[in-house]
Amino acid sequence: MNVLIVIDMQNDFIDGALGTPEAQKIVSRVIEKIKNFNGTVLATRDTHGENYLSTQEGRNLPVVHCVKGTEGHEIRGEIAELIKTEPIDKPTFGSAELGKKLAEMNKVEKIESVTLIGLCTDICVISNAMLIKAFLPEVPITVDAACCAGVTPESHKQALAAMKVCQIKIENE
Repeated sequence: MNVLIVIDMQNDFIDGALGTPEAQKIVSRVIEKIKNFNGTVLATRDTHGENYLSTQEGRNLPVVHCVKGTEGHEIRGEIAELIKTEPIDKPTFGSAELGKKLAEMNKVEKIESVTLIGLCTDICVISNAMLIKAFLPEVPITVDAACCAGVTPESHKQALAAMKVCQIKIENE
């Protein structure tokens, strides 16, 4: 089984509170990747509460975003309609729940590969790639760089380089 993980393709990261032109540019590529993917597609959602600014993340990044129940929290509509499974809400950069789910799936049917796409390359994509590597150390992990965007173009490239060193395959750089 091949698995595609769509990381945090939410309104707030595309053109909302933390949106960027680079994030907006990958939306159509993400849609095409999902449509053409032969395997299981999972998605994550960055998820915060009203108390976001009083959390460690909120103190370090004081921009309220992805508050559960808001439009900014939702996965972009045209992407959400392609995903058949319920998104995994994650209160942290990396999702332990995602790692556990993949490990359980792997017990039922061997996972041949995991591919990650989405936002932001330098925060949540890299965090989840490394977390998945810990849960499934023998499963090849790929990040499709053309379907990712970082906080900045420079930090996107730095994250790709860091993942490469950790034996995560980077395609479409």
